[in-house]
Amino acid sequence: MKTKISVLLCLVLSIFLAACAKQTEKTGELKVDEQGYVMLTDAEVENLVKRSYQYVAMYNVNNKFALADAGMTTKGYNKGLKNTQLLDHTVKAIARPNNDVMYQMAMLDLRKDAAVFEFPAMESKYVSLMATAYDHYVNVPLTTTEGDFKEPTTILFYTQRTENYDGSPVEGVDEIFEMTGDFISLVLRVMPHANEPEKFQRMVDQINQIKGMTLSQFQGQSKLPEEPIEFPDYGATDADVFEHNLLEVMQFIFNHTTFDTTKILDKAVLAAYQPLGIEPGKTYDPETAYKIDRKRFREKSIQIKEEFLAKMNNPEESKSLLPKLFQLKGNMTLESMVLQSVVGPIGLPLKEAVYPPVVSSDGAPMNAMNDYVIEMSKEEIPPATAFWSLTLYDTENGFFIPNDHKKYSVGENSGMQLNPDGGIKIYISEKKPDDIPMDNWLPINRIDQNIDVILRVYAPDLEKYTTWTPPKAVKIK
Repeated sequence: MKTKISVLLCLVLSIFLAACAKQTEKTGELKVDEQGYVMLTDAEVENLVKRSYQYVAMYNVNNKFALADAGMTTKGYNKGLKNTQLLDHTVKAIARPNNDVMYQMAMLDLRKDAAVFEFPAMESKYVSLMATAYDHYVNVPLTTTEGDFKEPTTILFYTQRTENYDGSPVEGVDEIFEMTGDFISLVLRVMPHANEPEKFQRMVDQINQIKGMTLSQFQGQSKLPEEPIEFPDYGATDADVFEHNLLEVMQFIFNHTTFDTTKILDKAVLAAYQPLGIEPGKTYDPETAYKIDRKRFREKSIQIKEEFLAKMNNPEESKSLLPKLFQLKGNMTLESMVLQSVVGPIGLPLKEAVYPPVVSSDGAPMNAMNDYVIEMSKEEIPPATAFWSLTLYDTENGFFIPNDHKKYSVGENSGMQLNPDGGIKIYISEKKPDDIPMDNWLPINRIDQNIDVILRVYAPDLEKYTTWTPPKAVKIK
């Protein structure tokens, strides 16, 4: 009898030790609380959220563009969307879109094959091609500020994981561009000259000449079969991902992103997630993965969003931060990366565009319960070598303010009228003042809603920009 009991005790003990060993292997030195959540300090949670924000924001944006059923979407990867109209308030895929350019978009899956695009010569005063992976580093392979689009151009995109292409020269391809992620967005901005009907039509005709294809198709072969993949859910907001599936999303991103551990931000995000078992090449398993306090992560992400929106709306802070946004890998700080991810992903770097906010003269948040006027003299007009615009948004979501006139911005494409002396007066109000042209009126709905105004200065004169000051909105009493 004693022998049987001893054997039974040994068996129970071995099972217990094996379970402990398995738990130790999984948790390492991290401790969990009574609910099974990893015990993280406030500083550790904040570090994880800040270092994840660039990836979460771009995962949401790119996958909304590629996978959403309605709205501004290609409805799949390796598909495109041609747009020959300016955007309106129905666009919800991205915060703070613009009403200045016509967006042409392609969503690419570069795992199996490279992608090739043929662009015609384009006569617009401003055109830029932007390419962005989940890591949110903004690449601008072609732009009129560098003299591009004067001649037809063929460009190829690939990643180091592309199975059937190794970066070798390809006959007929003018430029080859290596991306850092397998799933990318291409966004072509075309200033449409909307107030010049004949030129506008030529812009539309040129847009319709753009061609995109796989490398196999470009070389006269059949398109390679696409490799199926299951994407983790994206969120309606970034806070949704932080709450519902952060670790799953980050594991997916890690597996489809090229990291460079000589770069500070890359090294730091890998180090932050390694103790949690999230590393490139691993598979996320919800049964064995760590549990994190999801609501805590959501609350921290919202707190950080509000903190960085306040920075954007602080003229002194934004003046120093704006030139640091939307740069290449190695040229970004954590602060500037979080700021661009919170305010509105996939903008353009300084030489292409700058996005100064227009704040109220009294320092209070602007609210639709009030009317405002923004006035600039000829000398105070934004220093743009291409064009400028001023756009109104709701603060909470960064969307256009819905109105029957579909008037969301003042600028060369959406309409504006300068004064005889070369200045301009712009009204933000529920009703249009009698002495103000329709072009210079931004309608609001009389509700308790905070609003933001962002200037866009395309191809800025950087020398003049250093001494130029954005205008302020004066509340009308």
